[in-house]
Order: sequence, then structure tokens, then C-alpha cells
Amino acid sequence: MDLEKHAQQPDTAPRTAELRASDADRDRIADLLREALAEGRLTADEHAERVEGVLAAKTVGELDVFVQDLPIAHRRAAAHATAPYRPTAGAIPMDPDDNVVAVFSAAARKGRWRTGRRIHAYAIFGSVEIDLSEAMFDHQQVMIKAFSVFGSVEIRVPENVSLRGTGGGVLGSFEVDTLDATDEEAPVVFVDGWAVLGSVEARPRRGKLVADILDRVHRTVGKSMRKHLGH
Repeated sequence: MDLEKHAQQPDTAPRTAELRASDADRDRIADLLREALAEGRLTADEHAERVEGVLAAKTVGELDVFVQDLPIAHRRAAAHATAPYRPTAGAIPMDPDDNVVAVFSAAARKGRWRTGRRIHAYAIFGSVEIDLSEAMFDHQQVMIKAFSVFGSVEIRVPENVSLRGTGGGVLGSFEVDTLDATDEEAPVVFVDGWAVLGSVEARPRRGKLVADILDRVHRTVGKSMRKHLGH
């Protein structure tokens, strides 16, 4: 092999516009079109036509075409919080707060549970489910290291967090639907690891939103204080 020629080859990584669109991407564009209809920027026929196109779109670039002439799309883009693709140095410990292991079996973390900063998941001839859609986030950055060997790791997150993936597959499938939260203070879930003759999949769970835990704590404390003071 001519190493010099190989080194000069252009980067073939897909641009954002060429990435396959997810259901969450389609829902985001549909929301913008609905708001444009309510503002009178689109007629009912134009809205219906564009929504039909959104449902048929395959890539992120195809979706953007339907809102590129709408001011609300550009305002949202300007205010959009772009989460980092790597955790902040020192934000996440090297040792896991939780291990989820399935060896010839199944294991799950789901429902109302408190997530730590680092979770390790191992699926060896088994299946692991990590569902953060109702989890309590005590930290803004959460790392999930997923390893699947002849098994599967399925990760679900709320729609209003950011989701990043940096792992890979060896004769297996490692798929993470990149997601950006509109709130710059929203949690960021990083998924890393390997799928060897197995699968790792991370996606948002439609209709699920992370709750404002701090606000609920304030309300609970306030109620307790009023009760204690006799109000």
C-alpha cells in the first residue's frame, strides 16, 4: 500500500447534513412547522405538505430544507446549546458508581432511580437495559461505558438531555442517536465502549422528559418548613 497516498486521502466522515435522521429529529422539525402555522407564516396546505415531507425525509439535511425559510428555526438554532462530545476533564471519576452485569442472563436499571456519574454495563451472552427516562440526575455529565460480547446493551434517555456516542463495533453494532438539549444546563449522557459480535444502542425515549429535581426538592423543603412553623 502506498502510505503517502493513503495519508493524503480526504476525510470521508459524513457531514451533519448527511447523517440519517432520527424520530427525535423529525419531531423537532414538526414542532417548528406547527409553531409557524400558529404564527400565520404557513398556510394549512403548506403545513400539511411540509409535514408529509418531514415524515419521508431520510437525512438531517433533508429535514432542514423544510424550515430554512422560517425565522423561528434560526432563533432556535442561535439559542441551541451545543453539548461537548467528550466529558469535561475531571468531571467524571475513573471508577464506576454502578455496575450492571448480565452473563447468560438479563439485567436492568430503570424506573425511578438515582444515577451516578459513571455507569459500567457488561452484556456477555446476555442483555442489559439502562433506562434513564425516569432517573434522577444529580450530575450534569454522566458516562455510560457499555461492553457487549454476543449480547446487547440498550440505553434510553429523556428527550430533553444531550446524548453523545464515541464507541465502536467489531462484527457488531454500536449505534447512538446524537441528541442536543435546548437547555445549556441539561444533563449530558456520554456513551462509550465496544460491541463485539453484539449490539449497543442508545436512543431518546419519546415523550419522556427529565424532571427538575432541584425544583421539587425546594418545594418539598418549603412545605416541610411551613408545616413546622404552623403555616
